[in-house]
Amino acid sequence: MSTYDLIVIGAGPSGMMAAIHAARRNKRVLILEKLPQIATKLKATGGGRCNLTNTLEIEDFIFHFGKEGRFIAPALYALNSSALQDFFQEIGVSTHAPDGFRIFPVGHNSTSIIKALHQEIKRLEIKLLLSTKITSLKVTDRKLLGVTSEEKKFFHSHNVLIATGGMGYPQLGAQGDGYRLAQTVGHTIKEPHPAMMPLQTKENWVANCRANTIPKAILRVALKKYQTLQAQGDLIFTKHGIRGPVVLDFSREITPLLAKFNEVPIEVNLTKGMNEDQVHQHIKKEQQRQLHPNTLSLISSLIPESLTLELCKIAQASPHAAWSKLSGSTRNKIIKLLVKMPLTINGHDGFKMAMITRGGILLKEVDPNTLESKKLKGLYFAGEVLDLDGPCGGYNLQWAFSSGYLVGMSY
Repeated sequence: MSTYDLIVIGAGPSGMMAAIHAARRNKRVLILEKLPQIATKLKATGGGRCNLTNTLEIEDFIFHFGKEGRFIAPALYALNSSALQDFFQEIGVSTHAPDGFRIFPVGHNSTSIIKALHQEIKRLEIKLLLSTKITSLKVTDRKLLGVTSEEKKFFHSHNVLIATGGMGYPQLGAQGDGYRLAQTVGHTIKEPHPAMMPLQTKENWVANCRANTIPKAILRVALKKYQTLQAQGDLIFTKHGIRGPVVLDFSREITPLLAKFNEVPIEVNLTKGMNEDQVHQHIKKEQQRQLHPNTLSLISSLIPESLTLELCKIAQASPHAAWSKLSGSTRNKIIKLLVKMPLTINGHDGFKMAMITRGGILLKEVDPNTLESKKLKGLYFAGEVLDLDGPCGGYNLQWAFSSGYLVGMSY
C-alpha cells in the first residue's frame, strides 16, 4: 500500500495548485479525480476564455467577497494576482489585462492553462488517477488515515484536501461530493444555491426587447429588509427574463431569496443611474434639440426603441404622441419607469446553468490561515467547496488558485 504526504480530491484549479506546490516542497502527492479528464469546469470558465484574476489591490479584492471576505485574506496575501501571473509565466503561459482590469491568458483560451498545469503535474511526477470517485474518509480514533474509492480501494495519507468544487454545472461532474465527505466528520454545510446565472421574470414583455443591451443598468431588490442588495452593469433581456454581467452578479443575492419567498420584486434603473430630475432635464434638452419630437424619439434617446415601446405600453401612453400632449401624470409615470422599472424574478434554471455555488462548508469550522478543518486534523478544504463566492471578473478563480496554494504550502 502506497502512503502519500497529501491526497487531493478533485483535479480543478485549487486541487492542482495545491498538488503542484506540495510537490515542489518534495512531498509525495496523489490527485484523485472522478471524471476521465482534469479541469472540466475550468475549461468552460468565461466561455472558455478563462478570466484568471484581476488587477485590484488585495483589500479591494477582499471587499468584493462581502461580509465573509476577510476569510480569504491569508490565502490572497500568500498568492496575490501578480504572484499568480508570475506562476503561470513560469510554467509557460503569458497573461495580460486587455481592458486594464480582467486578466486572461494571452490566447484567451482556458486550454492553455489546463495544458500548462497538466505538464507541471507530470514534471513533478505527481500521481494522477482519473475516473476515481472517493466515497469516504477513513478515520480511526479521530485520526485521518486516508480515503476510500467507489471500488473500495484505500489510499493512505494523514493529509487530505477536499477540492471538489460546488454544485454548478452538474453535467461537468459537480454533485456535492465534497459536502457529503465533510459532513461525515461533523462539518456543517450552509445550504447551496445556484449563482452567477440568468434569471426568469414573471413579466413577459421582456421577450420583445431581446435585441438590445442596456448599459450600466442598476438592479435593486425591492423588499424592505433587502433594499441594500444591488448591482450595476450591462443588462440583456431574454425570452423568459434577464441575463448579462449585472444579472450574473446579482443572481448571487437573488437565488437564496427565491428559495425563501418564491418571487423577488426588483427595480431596474435603465438610465445609467440617473434620477428622476436628471431624466426630466435630459428630456427637456432633447425637446430643444429635436425638431417636433414625439414621445418615442425622446425616450429612445435614453433607452432602445423596443424597450421604449414596452415602457409606453406599461404607462398607457401613445409613443407617437408629442411629449407635451401627454398628461402630467403619464409623463411622470414614464420617468418613474425609466428610473425604477419593476420586474418580478420568479425562477431560474437551477444548478445546470450556475457558474458558481453560493453556500458550502461553514467558514467558522475552518482555519483561514491554513484552510485546515477545525473538526479533524489533516483535513483541508480549498476553492468553491467552502461557503465563499465572489462576483464576475476573476474573483472566484483567483480564490481557487490562492486557496490551493495556501494548502500546498501549509500542511
